[in-house]
This record gives sequence, C-alpha cells and structure tokens, in this order.
Amino acid sequence: MKSFLRFLLKPLAFVPALVMIFIIFNFSQQPGDVSAGLSLKISRKIVVTTNEVLDRHWDEAQITHYTERIHYYVRKAGHVTEYFILAITITLPLYVVFGLRHVVLFVISCLICILLACFDEYHQTFIYGRTGTPKDVLIDSIGIFSGVLVSEVFCFAGRKTIFAPLEKKRRR
Repeated sequence: MKSFLRFLLKPLAFVPALVMIFIIFNFSQQPGDVSAGLSLKISRKIVVTTNEVLDRHWDEAQITHYTERIHYYVRKAGHVTEYFILAITITLPLYVVFGLRHVVLFVISCLICILLACFDEYHQTFIYGRTGTPKDVLIDSIGIFSGVLVSEVFCFAGRKTIFAPLEKKRRR
C-alpha cells in the first residue's frame, strides 16, 4: 500500500515545475508591446527607487534616460530569474523523488530546461510583436545552470547535514 501511494504521489512533485512552466509560457503569450510595457514599468520603478534611496534629485528626463538604459538588462534578468526558478523546481523532484545524483542529475535537469527554453522561444515566433532568438536561450541557460547548481549544492549539503541521521537509520 505504501509503495502504491508513493507511486501515485511521485508525479505531484512536479506540480511546482508545471506552475512555473505555465507562468513562463503565459509571459511569452503576451504581445510584444504588452511585454515591453511590463518590463518598462519594472525598469522605471527601479530607477525611481534608486533616485529616492540615493537622493539623486533626477528630473523626469534623467529618469526616462536611465529607465531606457537598464530596460534591456531588466528584461534579460527576468529571463534568467524565470529559468533559475524553473531549474530548481525540476531538479529537486528529480533528486528527492527519483534519486538522480551528480552528473546525471545535472545533465537531465539542464536538458529538460533547455528544451523548454527552446520550445518557449519557438512559441514566441507565433506571437505578434515577439521573436524567438537563440540568444535568449543562451541567456535562459545562465539561469538554468545556476538553478541546477544551487539545487545540487543545497541537496548535497542537506544530505550531509540535516538528513544525515535519516541515512544512518536506513543503513541499519
């Protein structure tokens, strides 16, 4: 009965990954002007907050100038962040539930995420005002590799510290 219950619950470990995939594809579904407008608002908020915190006394023209200067980087940071979270939500279930470790875990996690990034870029070619570029897949890969590495370090450290007593009990 216990093994049957585990068999049923294993796929549920990927629910956070599915939610993240839904979020990524939802952002990709937005037309180009809507997507650019959203990241422009975030860029502006960063510049306005920086102006207030550092007490720079920038006028509206300077705020607009700095907003436009960082806009590209904010968009790309969004890519990295989305895929960083996706990599974590895919790597952790592969590690915990399916017992993948080391190079196998790294390769499979990265491969799944990179394939999703490629599919997402291809999907964007069908959206008005959007383009899919290999450059964005490379930028997404920064988040993917970082997320997988952070997950592996976290899991390894946890296994050697927090969960070490549990492993000792299993060996007996």
